[in-house]
Amino acid sequence: MGLICSLWSPPGSATVYELPADGSAVIGADITISTHYTDTLLDIARKYSLGYDEIIRANPGVDMWLPGEGTHIVLPGRRILPAGPRQGVVVNLPEHRMYFFPKAAQNGKRVVITYPVSIGRLGRTTPLGQTHVIAKVEHPSWYPPASIRKEHAEAGDPLPPVVGPGPDNPLGDFKIRLGFGNGTYEIHGTNNPTAVGLAITHGCIRMYPEDVAELYPLLPVGTSVRLDNDPVKVAWIDGELQLEAHPPVNAQGESFEPDVDQFSNLLRRAVGETTVAINWDYAREVLRKADGVVATVALEAADPSAH
Repeated sequence: MGLICSLWSPPGSATVYELPADGSAVIGADITISTHYTDTLLDIARKYSLGYDEIIRANPGVDMWLPGEGTHIVLPGRRILPAGPRQGVVVNLPEHRMYFFPKAAQNGKRVVITYPVSIGRLGRTTPLGQTHVIAKVEHPSWYPPASIRKEHAEAGDPLPPVVGPGPDNPLGDFKIRLGFGNGTYEIHGTNNPTAVGLAITHGCIRMYPEDVAELYPLLPVGTSVRLDNDPVKVAWIDGELQLEAHPPVNAQGESFEPDVDQFSNLLRRAVGETTVAINWDYAREVLRKADGVVATVALEAADPSAH
């Protein structure tokens, strides 16, 4: 169940969470806010560290530009951490979200910082797998590849050979080069923040300007970066199975409507040999909606041998 607050109440640490001491994979909490008549969903998304798709999927039927006075808006902030090592940067493409695991502080406590991101669009996929940060550039110039210049020219929007730093630069103020593709893939800012959270880039990972400005000094060259494609995430909490589903991304980088039967098989594999009572009607509805809101879909069954 989400918390309810006014939009004008200052949010908590919207993107920074202390990692659970018990090793749990679930962090954060969902919040429900009440809008003011001047709000748009995209303004709210940026204020609360959400992306375009995240807030739209979690609030079906709400007008993106005019949600209205007093409309209740769900802000999905409860998340299941990606599977695998909790180190460096992990980006889950279907989720359009980055997780950064800094090294432990002096007090030994570890946190995870999470940000909404844009990923590659159809035909311009963001690669998958393991890489690392190979270089960092502040106030970069943009040298649009020939393919992008051709694309813009055909659309009647010709590009110069180089775009210098400043408000017209689509890379924003910070660029973090990755080892994929001889350094042609990057994490960077944007001069179009309303599109953060969409599959819209030429393969790079795009962030809100304030987010990449925060992340940039925290990532030394050599930091590990892993890009995953996990539309279904699960975790056990106190005997309850938590499920988080997002629209899957195909080999061309395109989101598509989930195949509920395929999703159900992923859920079965995630459960493994655990004896569990799954509410399949509800689980299939959660998988069908794929709205990123974490839901309890099963209870761990009692072990008959214990009696």
